[in-house]
Amino acid sequence: MTKAISGFSKLSKTEKITWLTTNFFNNSEAATQTLTSYWNTDAKLQQLHDEFIENTITNYYLPLGVAPNFTINDTIYTIPMAIEESSVVAAASKAGKFWQERGGFKTTVLGTTKVGQVHFTYDGDKEDLQQYFDKITPKLYEDVEEITVNMKKRGGGIKNIALRDKTAAVDDYYQLHCTFETLDAMGANFINSCLEQFATTFKEGFEADARFRESGNTLDIIMSILSNYVPDCLVRAEVSCPIDQLTEKNIDGETFAKKFVQAVTIAEEEPYRAVTHNKGIMNGIDAVILATGNDFRAVEAGVHAYAARDGQYRSLTHASIKDGIFTFWMEIPLALGTVGGLTKLHPLVKWSMELLGNPSAKELMQIVAVAGLAQNFAALKSLTTTGIQQGHMKMHLMNILNQMNATPDEKQQTVNHFKSNTVTHSAVVTFIDGLRS
Repeated sequence: MTKAISGFSKLSKTEKITWLTTNFFNNSEAATQTLTSYWNTDAKLQQLHDEFIENTITNYYLPLGVAPNFTINDTIYTIPMAIEESSVVAAASKAGKFWQERGGFKTTVLGTTKVGQVHFTYDGDKEDLQQYFDKITPKLYEDVEEITVNMKKRGGGIKNIALRDKTAAVDDYYQLHCTFETLDAMGANFINSCLEQFATTFKEGFEADARFRESGNTLDIIMSILSNYVPDCLVRAEVSCPIDQLTEKNIDGETFAKKFVQAVTIAEEEPYRAVTHNKGIMNGIDAVILATGNDFRAVEAGVHAYAARDGQYRSLTHASIKDGIFTFWMEIPLALGTVGGLTKLHPLVKWSMELLGNPSAKELMQIVAVAGLAQNFAALKSLTTTGIQQGHMKMHLMNILNQMNATPDEKQQTVNHFKSNTVTHSAVVTFIDGLRS
């Protein structure tokens, strides 16, 4: 056997595993055991997971946790979060409880418009192209009637089709810039199907137009694809309270609020800080997106583009103090769905949706945005007071103990010891070595 193979996708699951473990692992039996130990004992459920993607060999687990006590627009939620990073769920939970006692989170959906584009080149007169576009536009709508009929019945569909001249950036480059309302569907398949039909209609109409046959001009479709940049599919989440309500233990509310605002201002102006700042926001957002079966890669790409929309990468969150009131808020683009994809297939996604009260796409946008805002608040609160490592390392303690194969008794003694001592990897190793000696 060799490490190159033809027809891998045609092998059975068992044959795929045999080829992999024989060619890439020193102990093929142990490698196979690792894979099969993650198979579900329910054969039907395992088949469902096998068919989500191609060349499936096993399941890859992420912990699914929950963050309770989130009051959003006066409704209390427990938020599901799928993530591997220590302290994220704990921080979100702490922030949820903190703001529940101070009026909760307020959210507003500012827009739900999604975007797709037909990219093409044209080497003729711009006025002729504009006149052709104006003439063909009604047929563009007409030829997608079969695709849009059900979406239109639910109140969605195509919002607009515009011709955009991009020749200043790329020679002969134009777009059909199209906007859509897809309601509770994320809408990728719907949008792409419409765009491909637009491209066909547009090209065929061009070739049938006498003026272009006579001029000899050409129009070539490059591609038709939705965009994951959705600056008009926007949700706002915020919290606010009098600064004296921020006072806790050894933290003076006014001092804390001023330092917190300074930290956000730094992230608004300093890209090196902004990237890490926004990564913390996405800890919360991605975890809920994964738990609800949505596409976190699409959201990540769109969010980071939005953070750089003025030409510099900046903080997604903002904070202010005015007339003694502290306000912390974020406006963020989120194209999400609650129907289609994994939302009706993956049992844990269905479970998570039910936990949230089976939200609409708009409601899910608000919940996800709140998770991101809460995560950022918790991180900045730690950074500007005790420092990030104290809490993070205590949450990471169990991972270190598991790496060392600590016994239940060793774990308990270690946890007790580090309740009053600083957690570092070397300190934990030293303590465990001391127990064992």
